[in-house]
Amino acid sequence: MRLLFAEDEHSLSRAVCAVLKKNNYEVDPVYNGKDALDYLEAGEYDGAILDIMMPEMDGITVLKKIREAGNNIPVIMLTAKAEVDDKVYGLDSGANDYLAKPFDMKELLARIRSILRVNTAQTSSKLKFSDIELDQTTFELSSGAESFKLTNKEYQMMEMFISNPHRIFSAENFLEKIWGYESDADINVVWVYISYLRKKLTALKSKVVIKATRNVGYSLEES
Repeated sequence: MRLLFAEDEHSLSRAVCAVLKKNNYEVDPVYNGKDALDYLEAGEYDGAILDIMMPEMDGITVLKKIREAGNNIPVIMLTAKAEVDDKVYGLDSGANDYLAKPFDMKELLARIRSILRVNTAQTSSKLKFSDIELDQTTFELSSGAESFKLTNKEYQMMEMFISNPHRIFSAENFLEKIWGYESDADINVVWVYISYLRKKLTALKSKVVIKATRNVGYSLEES
């Protein structure tokens, strides 16, 4: 699941993004309303968390613009304002939920699960390609009767692969999306996790392989 998190307070953004990634979400942080709108118009997200008070464009304006454009992405509004009228205004503008600062991370995670569950109620929790399935609820990769529960990073990498079969991802793509721009992780760690996933696919006796394209990147293919 891919989320956009728009919050101009950098320390809060880093803390929330770290928790979201730990809970198997891909997350793109932005720090002003204009960037939030640009990202939402250009990217494919499963949900968004928008702070109301942001520079360049406030969160309510961002919300109204994407709703006017027909974008029905689930949105949680974050704000220091906790008055009833402010909540009503946010919800009437198209928000799916509203959370006042300061908030507990467990509550934010529960609210994210809630809006995503409602939005995907008609959609299977399993991603499929060829003879493999990735369960987004249990984080298990399976083929036939065999399965492996993936670690956090393994799951995020396989989710990128299986959601985009045949698409080539560079090692840098994985490093940026999963470990984050501010991570000190070396690109070698991507190669290590590719190796882990290949071994699991082999152990599952799957027809699916992770193909390396020299000097370009990796893709999920059927052998």
